[in-house]
Amino acid sequence: MHLPSVFRLDLRRLILLFAVTTALLTLANTFYASYLAQRDLLIRQTLETNRVYAAKLADSTEGLLNLARQQLAYSVAVLAPVFDQPQKLATETERLKTQTSIFNSTYVVRADRSLLAISPRALAEPGGVIDSDGAREAVAVRQPLVSQPFVSASGRLVIAVSHPVFATDGHYLGYVGGSIYLRERSALDVLLSDHHYRDGSSLFVVDRQRHILYHQDTERVGETMPGNPVIDAAIGGNAGALRVTDAEGIDTLAGYAPVTSTGWVIVAQRPTATTLAKLHGLMLEILRNSLPVSLLTLLCIWWLARLIARPLWKLASSARHMDSQAAAEQIHQVSSWYFEAAELKRAMLAGLAQFNHKIGQLNHDSITDPLTGLLNRRGMLARLEQWQAGNRPFAVIAIDVDHFKQVNDSLGHDAGDQMLRQLAQLMEQVARSNDVLCRNGGEEFMVLLPETSLADACAVAERLRQCVADSPIPEGMTVTISLGVAHCPASSAGIEHALKQADQALYVAKHQGRNRVVTAGAA
Repeated sequence: MHLPSVFRLDLRRLILLFAVTTALLTLANTFYASYLAQRDLLIRQTLETNRVYAAKLADSTEGLLNLARQQLAYSVAVLAPVFDQPQKLATETERLKTQTSIFNSTYVVRADRSLLAISPRALAEPGGVIDSDGAREAVAVRQPLVSQPFVSASGRLVIAVSHPVFATDGHYLGYVGGSIYLRERSALDVLLSDHHYRDGSSLFVVDRQRHILYHQDTERVGETMPGNPVIDAAIGGNAGALRVTDAEGIDTLAGYAPVTSTGWVIVAQRPTATTLAKLHGLMLEILRNSLPVSLLTLLCIWWLARLIARPLWKLASSARHMDSQAAAEQIHQVSSWYFEAAELKRAMLAGLAQFNHKIGQLNHDSITDPLTGLLNRRGMLARLEQWQAGNRPFAVIAIDVDHFKQVNDSLGHDAGDQMLRQLAQLMEQVARSNDVLCRNGGEEFMVLLPETSLADACAVAERLRQCVADSPIPEGMTVTISLGVAHCPASSAGIEHALKQADQALYVAKHQGRNRVVTAGAA
């Protein structure tokens, strides 16, 4: 039963179906890969932006704290000589408060934690004892200090920057300090809140004990933030960036950086969804813009399917009539304009040639020694028969490796094989381009030198002997060879005689002590 042509699954339809399917899958894959690449790029850029921003704010905060320390250090130098003069203490405290906007309040405290002076004066009366965590820490440490967050006597959550005051004799007098309010407007709040991002980004600062020092939600200032992967990574003092899920379950892209002198960590973060919001619209726009080109591509695929299938269809038709005399001519007439069709056409025309090539390869393998790549004895005799048929004179060098059995016994057969391969390479280096190199079996080799005199053959043999003697062979051993040289003139038909003479000369070389060249005449 034959299907109607419209339903027949011929080569053109197969190519068309495959090409369209491939094109659609490729388009979908490209679209998806583009989406992934754009998404990963946006995430990397946002992480890096947040890291850089956090590092910049960390540097600015470090600068603010250093300036605060310098201001306090200057006041200490002024106050140390007049620490028992309340009026001068009050004047310097007021100057320190009004000269800089770093501190919300400034004060001088005696070693017993009694308040000597304060600005603004409305906060407290001098003379009272300050019983805050910050005061106790400053008196106990007696060195420049940025305190942990604590609740001041006025009920505010603050951090205190303090500097000890010592008398000229080294006696500890007390300290000068300044408070920075954490839940009210302060220099730190201005520094951290004055950024230009309006895209859902947020910022917070924690100290070494994970207390929140700054947060856009002021109600969270003073809270502890445990189990945050960003804080865990940043506590070690390194800057970096992470994609994490925050305490509210929001996927965020966070960059962090430490404030080195205090151990604070500044974290700038942005919701991942906000970062990727524009990506979805961008991909839809790409899809809309690619539709016209995609339709044109499908049309081109249909036309190319017809063009591709035509030469294959003609070659298939010719293949059904390979026994006809006109088959070769028909195949030649097929316009194989692309590689596969041309290859198929060439393969159909070259079948017999390929078969002959295989036969030739088998013949080559049958006359070649697999270990050294030189001709074997069968190949050597075939070459000699050709020369004999052409009445061509030649010289022959018979070669034998001296003490080869000792090499095999002491180093093993692998080393022996390596020696034979290296000897074959040395023979190729010394031999002339038209010389024929053969392995006669075991450690015996032959060199056939066409149209070469006995003297020239002896010179070649001597060069080879010297080359082998000068070349270390496996395991650093020096190996020598013995060589016998004979000549077969053009008028002679005794190939076997010439080979026998070379063997006899080789035997004489062995008998005379090895590592030498002996000619048939001299033997």
